[in-house]
Amino acid sequence: MNSAVFHPIAPRAAPLSEVGILAWLRRGFFDGWFNSLLTVFVLSLLIWALPPVFNWTIWNAVTQADNAACRAAVGVGACWGVVAEKGRLILFGRYPFDEQWRPLVACTILVVLLALSCLKNFWRPSLLLAWVLVYAIFFGLMRGGFAGLAYIETERWGGVPLTLLLASVSLVVSFPLAILLALGRQSHLPAIRTLCVLFVEFVRGVPLISVLFMASFILPLFMPQGAKIDVLLRVLIGMTLFTAAYLAEVIRGGLQALPKGQVEAAHSLGLGYWQIQRMIVLPQALRLVVPAIVNTFIGAFKDTSLVTIVSLYDLTGAVQLALGDADWRKFFIEGQLFAAAIYFVACFAMSRYSQWLESHLNTGTRRQ
Repeated sequence: MNSAVFHPIAPRAAPLSEVGILAWLRRGFFDGWFNSLLTVFVLSLLIWALPPVFNWTIWNAVTQADNAACRAAVGVGACWGVVAEKGRLILFGRYPFDEQWRPLVACTILVVLLALSCLKNFWRPSLLLAWVLVYAIFFGLMRGGFAGLAYIETERWGGVPLTLLLASVSLVVSFPLAILLALGRQSHLPAIRTLCVLFVEFVRGVPLISVLFMASFILPLFMPQGAKIDVLLRVLIGMTLFTAAYLAEVIRGGLQALPKGQVEAAHSLGLGYWQIQRMIVLPQALRLVVPAIVNTFIGAFKDTSLVTIVSLYDLTGAVQLALGDADWRKFFIEGQLFAAAIYFVACFAMSRYSQWLESHLNTGTRRQ
């Protein structure tokens, strides 16, 4: 009888660590031969491109508002002196120089409220009242005409305050309007459904420039004799309706993604139409389309630059206005890069917040 002979298994290598910087590099940049080759190529491209970019933007750049020094550094370094010289004109447009503390305070209050509105602890009905109060303060500070503040007509508003105002008002007001339009397109009442479809398809079928042009130049022709609507108000109305049409289609996509059985179950429980929409349908539909909603917000924020066609100088318009000076016109690239950096910071913040919001709202459905 042969006895079994014990043969120990040869030791195996320890598994690769799944935590730490090395594991992150291996998983993200060297996962396979193709990713490794792509990583090496991108690193080589950065090594080749970054030194001259660094020299032009930082090392050889001129930061003082010295026109002669900037002209001497052409082709060698950037002239950030144009920002130092024209910075207040870029940020505040044609707003009177001595009164520019008012748009600064107004923008600070609005940005603080925007930041607080992104926090879950402030998601309560009083937030709506806070928005109304902040907009009243914003318009009061910008317009003046009371409490010793000089009156400043809206045609002189510009720069960052005008960009924030156009973007925030059009987005805040268009969101509930878009919800109503999306629900209207799914209504069983033919008149409501037809009106919503006609509005959405008509507005989405024309570019925003046409909407602004009609709101600014065509609409006054239909007003009664002597009646006048402020150009800023007309632009706000046009941008709000345009953004609402696009948001309505995004929200309608979320509504169609919900199983029909949930609505039928809610009906069987005796819930009314608005109870079903408020407590069951809309919370789920809006959660599903958070990335698309934020993408529309980012597009609307950047579209504010189109108001220059109606002689309103937002951030990009203020940059063009500032670079109209013959002494600094040569350095338009630096001025445009400064404006682009502001747009990038705002859009990147919205993008990162949308990722956090999507992760926070999808805790029960996302894949681990």
